Amino acid sequence: QVQLIESGGGSVQAGSFQRLSCAASGSTFSSYAMAWFRQAPGKEREFVAAITWNGDITNYADSVKGRFTISRDNTKNTLYLQMNSLKPEDTAVYSCAAANGRSQSTKTYAYAYSSWGQGTRVTVSS
Repeated sequence: QVQLIESGGGSVQAGSFQRLSCAASGSTFSSYAMAWFRQAPGKEREFVAAITWNGDITNYADSVKGRFTISRDNTKNTLYLQMNSLKPEDTAVYSCAAANGRSQSTKTYAYAYSSWGQGTRVTVSS
């Protein structure tokens, strides 16, 4: 099973940008579809973005579409989330997740992912 460690969180001003990284180890990274989810204080976890094993297909929540970009580098075993034009409502703990399989479709529901990182906190102030 793949192990995931996120990094890149922190406190930023609204309108700024930030890039999250998710380093994978313990298994063949390119065998996994990947995704980012987030959980804001007092709210349920929600889907943010997903990417297929080879990076060919991506999918985004409507709330981040046009502002966030998910990408991966299979040579570095790393998943990324570039977040631009950040808003206070983007404040949350962001977690990366892995789903074994080389499907050519993305998954937006959390139960499809079997491996999770511990999360990294992003705080956006107005």
